[in-house]
Amino acid sequence: MKLKKINEGLKESLLANGLTTPNAMQADTFSTLKSGADCIIIAPRGSGKSTTIVINVIQQLVKEGEQSPRALILVESKEKVLAMKVLFEKYGKHTDLTVYGVHEKGDLEYDKNFISGGVDVLIGTPTKLNDMFTTAGYNVNRLKMFIVDDADAVLKLRHETKIMRISNSIARTQRIIFSEKLSERIDSLADKMMEEPFLFEFDGEDDEEDDDSDEENELEGEKEENNN
Repeated sequence: MKLKKINEGLKESLLANGLTTPNAMQADTFSTLKSGADCIIIAPRGSGKSTTIVINVIQQLVKEGEQSPRALILVESKEKVLAMKVLFEKYGKHTDLTVYGVHEKGDLEYDKNFISGGVDVLIGTPTKLNDMFTTAGYNVNRLKMFIVDDADAVLKLRHETKIMRISNSIARTQRIIFSEKLSERIDSLADKMMEEPFLFEFDGEDDEEDDDSDEENELEGEKEENNN
């Protein structure tokens, strides 16, 4: 994929999966996201938001780190957790990153024990992550990226307090919000947790990639393997 100074291992994985050209979102946001700046990215369903997240997390983390998570990704549901994990497995084959997902239907003690052994990327629902951070007190000093995917859907479920509780426990990190629409709720969340974020808006008309649909199709065949 033709992105400036993209990691070679990531590039190899993308090419192996047929991603030879970045869509508008991936091309326009790559440098800014790589810089570590806070960002709000608005784009419709099926425009490649999840793939954009995975590409940029892999690009920034590259190699296995320490025991503490370095990227924290909040998603709407168990299905989104599993689908995001599938994408990391596809595009992270040439990395040493450990990616783990948690949701309400998983076993809390098992999840805690696994994470304590060391993970690089932690994906989860707001409720489950809030419970885990409240009870286990994970070290977030090494966290480089705090991402809220499908923020409009997450906020409709009244998870703003949980998101802010987690965000407030993190002193310094890059914060990124992905949403289908720029609403008052999104503006309010951004005001509370971000510093002068860059705003990107896409209409999706030029994007050929429908990563949300692809995730759901792949998820059916891999659900049991990824389920906690």
